Amino acid sequence: MTEHANFHWNELMTADVEAAKAFYEKTIGWKFDSFPMENGTYWVAMAEGKPVGGIMSSKGIAPPGMPAAWFAYLAVDDIDKRIALVKDAGGQVMREPFDVPMVGRIAMVADATGAAIGWITPAEM
Repeated sequence: MTEHANFHWNELMTADVEAAKAFYEKTIGWKFDSFPMENGTYWVAMAEGKPVGGIMSSKGIAPPGMPAAWFAYLAVDDIDKRIALVKDAGGQVMREPFDVPMVGRIAMVADATGAAIGWITPAEM
């Protein structure tokens, strides 16, 4: 179980998923499991049989020309309660909380410095 305030998940959004998968397989040894999504396939990176991160296509999601980037998610105990605190702390809610079946409830925020990060109340919490 992931604990409140710990990093929970990281995912790479890239226009060239196959190149990214090949890179991490050759250099790190990751294997990949595929999961169909509404906008394509989500690839879960596996290390020694355990999920360690995800890779997804940025096509149709991110603005054209946006560079590939890793995105981190912090686990929080109650996403709706925590989101209510963001603006008062000088941050911004970039995407309101939404549910991902069997994954959890997720929101995208920018902290007081403008740095983007995902917050998630994982399904197992």
